[in-house]
Amino acid sequence: MKNNYETMEQLEVLQKSLKADCGNCAALCCVGLSFMASTDFAFDKAAGMPCPNLQSDFRCGIHEDLRRSGFKGCTVFDCYGSGQKVVQVTFQGKDWRSDADTAKEMFAVFPIVTQLHEMMWYLADAMKQEAAPLLQKELADLLSKTEQLTLLELEKLKMLDVPAHRAQVNELLVKVSEAVRAADIKRHKGRKSKAMNRRNADLMGADLKGADLKGVDFRGAYFIAANLRQSDMRTADVIGADFRDADISGADLSTSLYLTQVQVNAAIGDCLTKLPSSIARPAYWAKKPRIF
Repeated sequence: MKNNYETMEQLEVLQKSLKADCGNCAALCCVGLSFMASTDFAFDKAAGMPCPNLQSDFRCGIHEDLRRSGFKGCTVFDCYGSGQKVVQVTFQGKDWRSDADTAKEMFAVFPIVTQLHEMMWYLADAMKQEAAPLLQKELADLLSKTEQLTLLELEKLKMLDVPAHRAQVNELLVKVSEAVRAADIKRHKGRKSKAMNRRNADLMGADLKGADLKGVDFRGAYFIAANLRQSDMRTADVIGADFRDADISGADLSTSLYLTQVQVNAAIGDCLTKLPSSIARPAYWAKKPRIF
């Protein structure tokens, strides 16, 4: 299988494509997904029902006021570019208003393609890690395979065993993470490797201001409302970590492993927060340094 992603520039371009392009979608996230009234959403909405704020041109009627209107969750969500893939590729430009069957099928495959695109994001991030050169071919092959799965015909997409493919991807991502973090430990002699595993750690509300968290395995950790101001999270594995309302103002996540736009959108940051070049700084973050 041909590898189309051999250079850093190609990987950066790929990751840019793995972000929502609402102009080429049909507001699948505003219709196909459900949400419940909470601090993230102002009311309940069932899957398959258009959000009351959705306009006929697929634009949000309160887009500029989402957070002030109680829809913080909408500003956090990112489909990893799966919305435009489903509309423009899988359904060749159709939208869910065509007929009831089209709508049902669209909403069924949207989460599947979203998961595949998320895996592509992680694999591209892994390929950018110089500490794992021996895994590059395996990563490239799996990235190409995952991309081909997103192009399957509708019925094959619906039959896809996503958990099995995710397990294969995750196994390889763990290997890359271990290689990168081992190299980090070697660079910083005296750092004890046994203290590096904080998988699924409950760090909700924890005060980690200014902490040296380089190279720590935080896979699946809960950072909800944690104080991570000015912390150093370079080469930390944060795949699946929950950053909702975590304060990362002035923190360094420039080389954090598997960081996503969704995680950053959910956090609180400022102009001093360091992010990877592939991650956009949320418009609602503080434009000036926050007071520590």
